[in-house]
Order: sequence, then structure tokens, then C-alpha cells
Amino acid sequence: MYAILDIETTGGKYNEEGITEIAIYKFDGHEVVDKFISLVNPEREIQPFVVNLTGINSNMLKSAPKFYEVAKRIVEITEDCIIVAHNSQFDYRILRTEFKRLGFVFKRRSLCTVELSKQLIPDQASYSLGKLTRALGIPVSDRHRANGDAMATVKLFKLLLAKDVEKNIIKDNVKQDISKRIKDTHKTIIDKLPSVTGVYYIHAENGDIIYIGKSKNIKQRINQHFTNTSSKSKKLQLHAKSVTYEATGSELVALLKESEEIKRNKPIYNRALRRTTFTHALFSFIDNNGYINLKIDKTNVNEKHITTFSNMQSAKSFMFKVVEQYSLCQKLTGLYPSKTSCFNYTIKNCNGACINEESPEDYNKRVEELITKNSYDNKNMLILDQGRVIDEKSVIFIENGVFRGLGFYELNHQINNIDVLESIITPMENNRDTQHIIQSYLRRNKKVKTISL
Repeated sequence: MYAILDIETTGGKYNEEGITEIAIYKFDGHEVVDKFISLVNPEREIQPFVVNLTGINSNMLKSAPKFYEVAKRIVEITEDCIIVAHNSQFDYRILRTEFKRLGFVFKRRSLCTVELSKQLIPDQASYSLGKLTRALGIPVSDRHRANGDAMATVKLFKLLLAKDVEKNIIKDNVKQDISKRIKDTHKTIIDKLPSVTGVYYIHAENGDIIYIGKSKNIKQRINQHFTNTSSKSKKLQLHAKSVTYEATGSELVALLKESEEIKRNKPIYNRALRRTTFTHALFSFIDNNGYINLKIDKTNVNEKHITTFSNMQSAKSFMFKVVEQYSLCQKLTGLYPSKTSCFNYTIKNCNGACINEESPEDYNKRVEELITKNSYDNKNMLILDQGRVIDEKSVIFIENGVFRGLGFYELNHQINNIDVLESIITPMENNRDTQHIIQSYLRRNKKVKTISL
């Protein structure tokens, strides 16, 4: 659990500042579950430059509660939480100073979104909250006021969690919480999980991730792990002490994140070398008569393919559909071996490419249309899918036929501006697995929106 906060102060000499406004959002890694926002009477003068910056003046604070009146609420909302702030060293120091004046030792672990941003979003021109959120297309209202800046930090932290593919933030959090969760039974772990699409992480007692998976219903999938009698499930049941998750909304995002994060984290109960998920591929060649032929064959790293399939059955099913959809020849697609015409020609469903009645130019146009539709080779495109919440969308970025990464956005500006897009995207490895995942998902989900760049 995180307490994401921002504090406005009077300014002045080091450790003599007082709080004028505080905003705290209690964040469980997915959504805000509690909040506290208040002006605070600092019982001291506000520096003129601070008044100009924040708009908060002494008259506004005359009837505001003094710090000792809000101290109990601050302790309660931050209890068992990691303090998160943009330049947390400042905010945490100010809080501890105020509590010290009351004779109370305030101690919490803290995370700084400036430092995290430098690690996870490198090469930004500036890491100030205003300039960084602008570069990421994150909307900010009430800049230099506690509530506006704290909410902007929540959105920034959510982005940083998504970009943390090695899961260092989550693992560190689980390590601290594990002593409190050690008595959790499998039932209480399951009860805390939502029935959403996403990626889940099963943790051992020391917080390490021992298994990564994806599901369209995380609660149901973890329940299966904890009730199954297979050898792997029994090992997971023995060592699982905590389960965290990342909602994705989109199954495609979940599939891509699962693939990437298994390779990055190498959990002991995910197979070290997973059996390839695609066994067959679609290839093309031009025959002696100038016709583009299509064939299904086993995948070959040395031969360029159009798209891949999980097995021969799904490959053949695809071929039968596209032969009908694009009016292709069964013989030239490998579905009807023959020295003369194909079967479809005899029932007038083939235009006769098999016996040179249809010109190669006319026939090849339809084949090329099929190839273009089912391959993103050399394309610049965005794939838009569901987001984690109603007002959000997910985006997968393809550049020159290479999968660059994925992210989430709320405003069209974030994907229309290439610099902003590249900043919000979590970079991921382009490989045969990701190509197969993307192509097979697009085949199965015709309504998914794609935008050419």
C-alpha cells in the first residue's frame, strides 16, 4: 500500500518551514482507496514568493486546522504505507519535522518518483513534476497546489509501476508486507483478488516472484492454481505466500507483458525454456507461371514467414477461411494437391489460376491483400485496445514492422504526438514470441482498432 502525497509549505529557513496544505492519496497499486486533503494553519508567516507560487496566503489559513489537529488522520492514512512523493526527501522531511514539534517520531518507508522516473523514463529534458507530466501527456490541474500535484503524482506513479517490467517496486513492497501476510491462507489471498484481465505474480516468503501468469479472470485462475493437484500446482501451493497483480484490461497487453516479464524475471516455476507457442507458419513463393503460392509449414528461423500458428489445425482452419474470403485457388494454397484444376474450380468457386485461366496479375492482387492484412512487416502502426478503466485505452506501438512496446493513455494527444507516445510506452523486446502473440490476437479479434502512422 502506498500513501502518495504532496505538501505545500511556508518556505523559509531549513527545518523552520511549516505546512500550509497537504494532500494524501492512499493507493493500493491499482486505485485510490482513501484520501485526505486539507489546508493547514502553519502558525507562522508565508514567504512572499511562496504566496505568488501557490496562491495560498495567510488570510486563507486563519480558520484552517493547525497541524496537531490533522496529525492523527495523517498517521492513520499513512499507516503500513510507503510514502510516495515527487522529491520525497523534501516532503518526508517536512512531515517528520512537524511531528517532531509535537514530540512524536513519524517513521515510514519512502519512494521518490523523481528517482524512479530517471530509472524507468530515461533521457527526459527535465524531471520536475510540471515538465515531466507535460512530456508524458499527463493532465495536471491546480499546479503548485497540494491536491493537483498529488493527483498528478498518482498518475505518474501508476505509469512507473507499468513500466517496471522487472517488478522491483512490487517485489520490494511485498518483502515489507510479507510479515503481515504470513498468516494469510490461500482462501484469504484469493478473496483479495479481483476478477479482471491482467498479469499475476506469485511470491515466495522472501518476496521473490516464483511464478508469472496471465488470465482473463485473475481470481479464478489463482483459485485453480491453489486447488489443482498437478505437480506444479502443489509446489506453488507449498511456497506461495502472496499474490500481486497488474490489471491490463486488454488480453493482448496481458499476453505481451507475461511473455516479456517471464524472460526478464525468470521465475523458478515458469519453465526455464518454454516450449515454443507456435509450431507452424504461413510462407509464400512465386511459381514458374508467376503466381504467388501460399503454403503452411513448420516454423523455420531461416525462412521469412507471413504469420504464425499454434498448431497445424489452426493453420489449416485459417487457410480454408482466407481461400473463401479472398477467392483464392485451393491448389495454389496447398489445400488441394492436383496436376490439373482444384476442386473449387469444378464448382465455379475458383477463377482458374490453377490452370492459368486467371492472369497472375489479377490473382496476385488478392494474395498481396491477404499478406498485407495478416503481416505488419515494415508497417508503422498503433493497435488500440481496452484499458484498465473506462476512460483509458491501451496502445501497442509497431515501428517499421518492429514491436516497440506498449502503454496506456487517456487523451488522444498522448498517441498523436510521437514524442509523448514514446515516453508513455514501456519498451519491450521484439522477438518471434511477440510477433506470434500480436498476429494471432489480431486474427482472432477483428474489431480491434489499428491506426497507420
